Amino acid sequence: MPLSVVLPALAALWGLRGGSGYLTIAMLVLLENFGVPVPGETVLIAGAAYAGHGHLNIMAVAAVAFLAAVAGDNIGYAIGRSGGRRLVTRYGRYLLLPPARFARAEQFVTRHGPEIIIVARFIEGLRQLNGIIAGTTGMPWRRFLTYNALGAALWVAVWATLGNYAGHHLAAIENDLRHYQWYAIAALALLAGAYAGFHIIRRRRHARHDPRQS
Repeated sequence: MPLSVVLPALAALWGLRGGSGYLTIAMLVLLENFGVPVPGETVLIAGAAYAGHGHLNIMAVAAVAFLAAVAGDNIGYAIGRSGGRRLVTRYGRYLLLPPARFARAEQFVTRHGPEIIIVARFIEGLRQLNGIIAGTTGMPWRRFLTYNALGAALWVAVWATLGNYAGHHLAAIENDLRHYQWYAIAALALLAGAYAGFHIIRRRRHARHDPRQS
């Protein structure tokens, strides 16, 4: 399906048309940034692309996403500070966050320090837990706010710019995809064949050295 059809379809699905589009972006980005598993980043990219298509204002999209991201992480920080581990233990499974996964993420952030708050914006899973983990580990709020705001600014700048560029150049992107699609399919077929061959060879070697097979 061509991108010129896909993009308006996604915009309609998430309600990105008109002024309500900014509210949709704000709500989903905010929810994602304090742990709710919703497609906040995807909606930001779609909104920026739709802005590039001429239906939203890209500066407004970026501003709304930035404020929502910072606010969402600060809500997460407050949750983590006021009893994050207890809440995660009791309710985490409903948010696809079992205690073991939370513990691994918490150890990762503790090991790398507050600077990881910036990088975590671009890592699926950590982005949603950023604020909660900062709160549970006792990171000072002012320090968290500084790194959180910087990370949010970079995150929004990257995805809003790429999405907006895609929206401006839909026709060219479609032509490039059509031109190179068979090369991509051939490359994927080769990779799949190599992967299958590797596993077949490994199984045969394992069977050859397995004493139970003798």
